Amino acid sequence: MQELEQYLAEHPVLRGFTPAQIAEVSKCARMGKYGTDEYLFRAGEPARHCFLLREGHVAVEVREPGREPITLQTVGDPSALGWSWLVPPFRWCFDARAVELTRVLVLDAKGLLELCERDHDFGYEFMKRMTTLFAQRLHAARFQLLDVYANKT
Repeated sequence: MQELEQYLAEHPVLRGFTPAQIAEVSKCARMGKYGTDEYLFRAGEPARHCFLLREGHVAVEVREPGREPITLQTVGDPSALGWSWLVPPFRWCFDARAVELTRVLVLDAKGLLELCERDHDFGYEFMKRMTTLFAQRLHAARFQLLDVYANKT
């Protein structure tokens, strides 16, 4: 458990939170590992986790029937992945595929949301950090899509 708490405390998304807050996060966290081409999640599946990348890279992809997947962005460590666990209907909108051996901290969404409700200071700061990451991700996806469509003309 101590190793898990250390990884959590050192991750940029959680850096600066109090030891007590990190201990609470650790109650809904576990370490995970994904091999090359293994999916962390698939579009349409229930979104029950948040992923904090420790090592490796993950391709965020969108699929269209009959076509190859389009990689919107490749996310590397240390970052966070997934926000569908925050908003109804709590289903993933994209696929997330490890492009190499990838180690993550997997946070249970239900436990994390309960912690945010119990500790509003933690919740507010955590959501600010996640929102900043997601805004950056949306901007990157936008530019990737513009590039994909520009090459079709």
